[in-house]
Amino acid sequence: MMGSLWRPGSRTFFRDQRARTVGDLLTVEIEIDDSAQFDNRLELERESKQNLNLPFLMGLQGALGKAFGGALDPALELGGGSTSNGTGRVRRTEKIRLQLAATVVRVLPSGNLEIAGSQEIRVNNELRELQLRGMIRPEDIRPNNRIASEKIAEARIAYGGRGVSSDLQRPRWGQQIIERVLPY
Repeated sequence: MMGSLWRPGSRTFFRDQRARTVGDLLTVEIEIDDSAQFDNRLELERESKQNLNLPFLMGLQGALGKAFGGALDPALELGGGSTSNGTGRVRRTEKIRLQLAATVVRVLPSGNLEIAGSQEIRVNNELRELQLRGMIRPEDIRPNNRIASEKIAEARIAYGGRGVSSDLQRPRWGQQIIERVLPY
């Protein structure tokens, strides 16, 4: 039909086109402008002293005296001490602005919708991955079938990547082992 407002195969003419049933799509606008700062300081000190008196070292005084080159005092003293000091500082600023198409995967008895979506983008041997899952209220979906990420309850948003640039930013496995083994 030429000039008609109705298209063959159209879902409906008068109904709202916002997502509401399993399989419907909507666009999620992810905008994160976050910063945090943490300053920590730790000081621990511990000292201990133990006294132990073993009369005649349970019959081993003569044998141990010979082994250590002289007479042994049957009263032993053990002691130790430790001191730990540490400081830490974390300063983080993140700005992310993305859009992602998500699918309604479940309609809950309350009418709320569970949505999920993922996206992979490969540019110059670098793969960027975005994954999203959460719960939304149908009334939070705007008329243009979009929803802001801050309206998603139980939101799980994962954004990361792998490739040449990501590999260069990670310490090598040998360095990671040394950092875990060495106490300083």
